Amino acid sequence: MNPRYLYYIALVGYFGLFLLLMAWNTVLAPSVYFPVSLVLIVMITPLLLPLKGLLNANPKSCAWAAYVSLLYFIHGSVESFVSTEQRLLALLEVIFSLLLFFGASFYLRLRKKTP
Repeated sequence: MNPRYLYYIALVGYFGLFLLLMAWNTVLAPSVYFPVSLVLIVMITPLLLPLKGLLNANPKSCAWAAYVSLLYFIHGSVESFVSTEQRLLALLEVIFSLLLFFGASFYLRLRKKTP
């Protein structure tokens, strides 16, 4: 398999996760306990840290994006178990975080093998 396809899968997971979190916390189901701006800072900031390197296909940034996606996997898993009203959004978060994790991980693995 071409590593470029896996890189594109990681990008789909990244931007899908980014757009889902933005829509979830602002339009679809904003928090009633915390200000929207605080929720966005806490939820989006870790995702923005590896953005520049991920867009440039920097191996270290791809690895960090894979590690950061695990936080969103845990959040989506717990949220889907706890909240029945937001289960669909939480499962989408799990799917996008897995796309990001496996896409970035396998991209790094296969990138090293190709000359």
